[in-house]
Amino acid sequence: MPIFSNHVRLSSSLLQRLKRHVTAGVHRSFTTTEGNRPTIVHKRSLDILHDPWFNKGTAFSMTERDRLDLRGLLPPNVMSPNLQIERFMVDLKRLQVQARDGPSDPNALAKWRILNRLHDRNETMYYKVLIANIEEYAPVVYTPTVGLVCQNYSGLFRRPRGMYFSAEDRGEMMSMVYNWPAEQVDMIVVTDGSRVLGLGDLGVHGIGIAIGKLDLYVAAAGINPQRVLPVMIDVGTNNGKLLKDPLYLGLQQHRLDGDDYVAVVDEFMEAVFTRWPNVIVQFEDFQSKWAFKLLQRYRNTYRMFNDDVQGTAGVAIAGLLGAVRAQGRPMIDFPKQKIVVAGAGSAGIGVLNAARKTMARMLGNNEIAYESAKSQFWVVDAKGLITEGRENIDPDALPFARNLKEMDRQGLREGASLVEVVKQVKPDVLLGLSAVGGLFSKEVLEALKDSTSTRPAIFAMSNPTKNAECTPEVAFSILGDNIIFASGSPFRDVDLGMLQLYILPAS
Repeated sequence: MPIFSNHVRLSSSLLQRLKRHVTAGVHRSFTTTEGNRPTIVHKRSLDILHDPWFNKGTAFSMTERDRLDLRGLLPPNVMSPNLQIERFMVDLKRLQVQARDGPSDPNALAKWRILNRLHDRNETMYYKVLIANIEEYAPVVYTPTVGLVCQNYSGLFRRPRGMYFSAEDRGEMMSMVYNWPAEQVDMIVVTDGSRVLGLGDLGVHGIGIAIGKLDLYVAAAGINPQRVLPVMIDVGTNNGKLLKDPLYLGLQQHRLDGDDYVAVVDEFMEAVFTRWPNVIVQFEDFQSKWAFKLLQRYRNTYRMFNDDVQGTAGVAIAGLLGAVRAQGRPMIDFPKQKIVVAGAGSAGIGVLNAARKTMARMLGNNEIAYESAKSQFWVVDAKGLITEGRENIDPDALPFARNLKEMDRQGLREGASLVEVVKQVKPDVLLGLSAVGGLFSKEVLEALKDSTSTRPAIFAMSNPTKNAECTPEVAFSILGDNIIFASGSPFRDVDLGMLQLYILPAS
């Protein structure tokens, strides 16, 4: 009978583990099988598998499994990243059959759930799938599906993503920012949930917008996903349903206002720029009341912008200039375009200001040109045509209020309906940023037949899809194929014989 030694044979992985105990505090780098550079890993074992930044699942090589104490915690078969994606896509594609368009589509929400679960466990694979299928899944991770996600966020919430700063955290934000693990953050998208898409006040559920927007930035713009941060500033909600919902995740109190509100946002801005002085902060889906005020308050102090006021405006101007060219006219004719705008919120006013400045530059870029350019716009809100006779007019809309005598000569009045304005103005462009689905009714589109343009342009930019002012099918059925159509949310591909543009989401 053999005599067994009291010394056991140590496996290679156990030897490595003991060696690490001896050299505690020393971090070793290793190169992943896909890697172009070494990644310093501070975690081991299950902690890595629970970290979406580092988890590769079954794609960990046997060498990596030994180094990181993963042997035995994963199925033994080492799969290539491409094979992992193929296996995932088979599951996701099961939901493709007979999927309907629109934010109420349960198939779209189911696809979002599957993608979100992947994001939770393997961030690298998640972005590979998104990048490879950006056209197909951008409408799932962002508009229109993200609207449905935000409306149901308390029920969908599983794992926290991003940071939450609330009114209850006043005085603590400077220390809170150091709870975020990333030493460097390049991009923050922040919202207070007060005006999510065209869905109104969704409170803390608005975090879904910030998450979805950053997913697009990573997939489409190549921003490092470990250097982005979605943020929710929770100052309460005025949504009565959420205030009574026992499952609501946010502060169940009415929104802060005035100086108290500004103080919370001030503290947040100071905190994030103290830790990450080179970060860019994007304000997203703040109600009009605060969108312009906060932009003016911070724009000369911090590296920030408001997407609703500036981002949507920039993309809309590109679309409007493209429409001039599509109409067969020289670009210099843009200042001659007659534009009827439905909607006077932050996005609408932002587009108006940008379009006016663009026209003024083409006309000489002086005060006379700037004053002349405003005569090309007719703005209609929920109360009708905005004129100088409007009581308690929004200061941001005041520069675009039409002169009463001039309107009388055109056969229009204060509060004239959209149909009346289109009939009398005969615009080259009908621009919708109203968040009112179907606003461009049959009567409105019939009136557009008399446009002075041989190829009028319709910009139905509100989102999600159910809030679009009209669909391309409706526009085509009434106006025929000699039109230009642009939208803020994607529609199914339509072969209508007309030029169709897709404008990036009007937030």
